[in-house]
Amino acid sequence: MKKIFPLVFILILSTGFLTGCKKDKGLPPVLPPQESMLIDFSNYTSASKSGDLTPAQKGTENSNWEYAATVAGVWNLIINTTLAIPVAAFKAAVNQTPVYVSSKSWQWSYEVTLLNTTYKARLTGVIGSTDVQWKMYITGDGTDSFAEFLWFEGTSKIDGTGGQWILNQNALTPVAFLQIDWTKTATTVGYVKYTYVKNDSFLNSYIVYGLTSNLLNAYYTIHYYNLVKFSDVNIEWNTTTNNGHVKSVDYLGDSNWYCWDSNKINTVCQ
Repeated sequence: MKKIFPLVFILILSTGFLTGCKKDKGLPPVLPPQESMLIDFSNYTSASKSGDLTPAQKGTENSNWEYAATVAGVWNLIINTTLAIPVAAFKAAVNQTPVYVSSKSWQWSYEVTLLNTTYKARLTGVIGSTDVQWKMYITGDGTDSFAEFLWFEGTSKIDGTGGQWILNQNALTPVAFLQIDWTKTATTVGYVKYTYVKNDSFLNSYIVYGLTSNLLNAYYTIHYYNLVKFSDVNIEWNTTTNNGHVKSVDYLGDSNWYCWDSNKINTVCQ
């Protein structure tokens, strides 16, 4: 009996020790929402070629909406082309199960397919005292082959109320390309700002997307290089009825709002 007791005691201590190790892992960090990386461009899908900086002729029946769609489309093009791979990889992370790596560090490893090409993604999250540090590494295979590189990184607040992303251009040009700042209120990401940070003619161009409680409850504030000079554009619309208005001194010639109805047809502003 005396011999059995020490053995039982050791087993109890070992069980407690292992349980304690498991508890030390804690929970993995919560992924930032997909909306932290994506501005809503759904109301501005233009029939004209995306990225064309030449808007429809002023005065045509839908020229007000068409101009707004053209300017917004430049930014939409960046996400849908240059940064399509890292954005797709981030969106896919939500369906993956992370693995504990070390103290407060977790990793998501998986594959994502885009345009019939498969990429390997490795997302790491390290929990700090006030925020989580994120890094996304991507490896190309097949027709788009490249070694693993850090495509984007960023931080998010522990409480999930905001954060920032820095996205590099691509594997061949691994330089900072776009900065994304975002904030979340309750369950909604109500503010997203894209800032162009690559050192060329478009440096410091930006678009801010936000939601408000106004009748026209969504807006863009845009500052961009129009191939001649920097220009400022303000756009507001209703996300349910899709009517809205646009303001641009450089293109429209004054500081007035120019409106469109729910069918995207020019209308007199009320």
